[in-house]
Amino acid sequence: MEATLSGAKRAEPTDARQVRSRKALNEALLALLEEKPFDQITIREISARAGTGYATFFRHYETKEALLGDVASEEIAGLLAMTLPILRQANSYESTLALCRYVGAHGKLWSALLAGGAAGIVRGEFIRQARELPGDLQRPDGWLPADLGVVHGTGSMIDALAWWLTVGTDYSDEEFAGIVHRLVIAPLVGDVKTEL
Repeated sequence: MEATLSGAKRAEPTDARQVRSRKALNEALLALLEEKPFDQITIREISARAGTGYATFFRHYETKEALLGDVASEEIAGLLAMTLPILRQANSYESTLALCRYVGAHGKLWSALLAGGAAGIVRGEFIRQARELPGDLQRPDGWLPADLGVVHGTGSMIDALAWWLTVGTDYSDEEFAGIVHRLVIAPLVGDVKTEL
């Protein structure tokens, strides 16, 4: 059985106080990830930053990885929602650049998500969410099965972003977007690019 973030995610709270606590815990983890690596963050720090009790954490999440999964699921959904309309309305390079700028601006968070201890689970969730997107981006020549294109494109994008955030940090958002566009995006959706 494959572990996914959505499978590990607990039921959404309905009580206003529980909703506030969960939101505070999510925001606390995001803030802490901007300061230090995920493996150096403790549940006590998350609870203190959130202004909640230590025991409150465990009413919402079993582990800090489960909280990271909740945050990752929301961040992935937001990233896909941001880039997909650009891909449909503008061109594939602009969509790739928007994605790289966003990930670059939130580098510590995405490093934790894509290169940290939960990277495999995040990868699975990213692919799961991408598979649920409308399938109207299939290439007109139809040689590639749409699902394989999603799995390959999403997986390749994740691998490339993880590399950029850990090894290729000398590349600017624009330079890296050009690489990813040529390596991953253009072969899948066509070489639609506005020259810089």
